[in-house]
Amino acid sequence: MAASEYKPVMNDKTVVKTSGNALVPVVREPQNKHSAAVKTKRLWLWGGVGLASLVLAALAYSVFWMDRAQPVVVEIASLAPVTRVLAVNGRIAATRSVDVRPVVSGTLETLSVDEGDTATKDQILGQINADSQNAVVRQAVAGLDAALVAKRQATEAYDRMVSLGSNVSRTALETSEHAVQSAAQDVARQTALVDQARIALENYTIRAPISGSVLVLNVDLGQIVDPSTNLLTLADLGELVVETDVDETYARQISEDQPAVLQLAGETGTHAGHVSFVSTRVDVDTGGLAVRIAFDEPLVAPVGMTVTTNIVVDQREAALTLPRTALVIDENGTGFFSIEDGKTHLRPVTVLDWPAARLIVTAGLSEGDVVVVDASGLEEGTPVSVVLP
Repeated sequence: MAASEYKPVMNDKTVVKTSGNALVPVVREPQNKHSAAVKTKRLWLWGGVGLASLVLAALAYSVFWMDRAQPVVVEIASLAPVTRVLAVNGRIAATRSVDVRPVVSGTLETLSVDEGDTATKDQILGQINADSQNAVVRQAVAGLDAALVAKRQATEAYDRMVSLGSNVSRTALETSEHAVQSAAQDVARQTALVDQARIALENYTIRAPISGSVLVLNVDLGQIVDPSTNLLTLADLGELVVETDVDETYARQISEDQPAVLQLAGETGTHAGHVSFVSTRVDVDTGGLAVRIAFDEPLVAPVGMTVTTNIVVDQREAALTLPRTALVIDENGTGFFSIEDGKTHLRPVTVLDWPAARLIVTAGLSEGDVVVVDASGLEEGTPVSVVLP
């Protein structure tokens, strides 16, 4: 190769020029440095333009929706008859119902009734084996017989001494008299034992405490029973009521003789009734107040059947009401939205809190006021437009 000829040799970092046998390293300069900087500036420029466009679009969108009126349905407040009703579910029950339990323990030998049978008061329902008690009765009777014999003998001896007159010492006569008295006392004691044994024997016979129908029979023949065993349930079905519980929140609103409308499960018709009993205590476990509702006319229905009951708590010939959906409840109290100059205006109101779709207003609402029916999504000053319901 000629001495004046140069041959570039490329590597990753340098350009090496050879001149004869000498090697001269030369640092390689980057290619297209100016064009890379231009590209970077363009990217930043387009990014800024895009971001500005998004901000402007968001502002325009928000201004558009802020200025746009929200459609609402309204109603005009007016006086109208109002009935305040408390709806509860209850069950048919007998006014008089008794769980029959034995007084003594033993084997149930006989049972003369079955579920659905009727029984009259004092009718024999069953018999518990009374062999041991019969033995107690016989023993008591035998003791009474012996006491009677002893009394008779003591009386005869005393009578003989009295007939002897002065031939019997005063001491002997007094002793005989005391023997008669002691024998009489023993007869009385033995008589009481007999009575007690016979009363206990009667407890082995199970009788109906009331007249009624056998609702449930819980035992079988041959079963060992004791005073904790519920043999059967006897109920007088001639007078049925509805038993229910009222939440303690409304306990003070319920009183006797309030009218009620009752509907039995599976029926479309209703029956008139009235509150016949209100408990004086609230169950601390359930928070419920026990209430009974009587039918105005006699009714035949199975005990335990579900009954939907509407108790009429309050009736007013004219009152202002609001839909529950119109209420706004916050830390400041309760209110509703009216419309002024095309915008919502929150006005305070006082209502009777009651589980119903419409609530009676006691303050804050006047006849003729325009009320927004549904307050959800609204705030003070929201632009609105009225639509027909």
